[in-house]
Amino acid sequence: MNSLSIKNLCCSSTDLKAFERRLTEYVSCLQPATGRWRMILIVVSVCTATGAWNWLIDPDTQKVSFFSSLWNHPFFTISCVTLIGLFFAGIHKRVVAPSIIAARCRTVLAEYNMSCDDTGKLILKPRPHIQ
Repeated sequence: MNSLSIKNLCCSSTDLKAFERRLTEYVSCLQPATGRWRMILIVVSVCTATGAWNWLIDPDTQKVSFFSSLWNHPFFTISCVTLIGLFFAGIHKRVVAPSIIAARCRTVLAEYNMSCDDTGKLILKPRPHIQ
């Protein structure tokens, strides 16, 4: 090996380490926000399910109109509207944001015989042998 190829190998290794460090930093910064969005989604989903159960077991629900029954069960109505609003606001993307980033990076890195895990650590794959 000549000194020029060793220098290029050293620079590419440094670049890979910097890329991996930045990717892991970015994914780890997303984790706290993702955890909060997951908790919000869980709480609102449980509230909606509980309200729906109370709404369905109420004997007056069958006797009155749909809108009257919703008016009689404000907990279910508010939690259901909140859940729908959260989905329109994109909570389904925010809950899985780190895995979306990792999947997109895997797609790009596949062209270079690399991959990454869900935390952003690079995985070097062996070069394919062409015969």
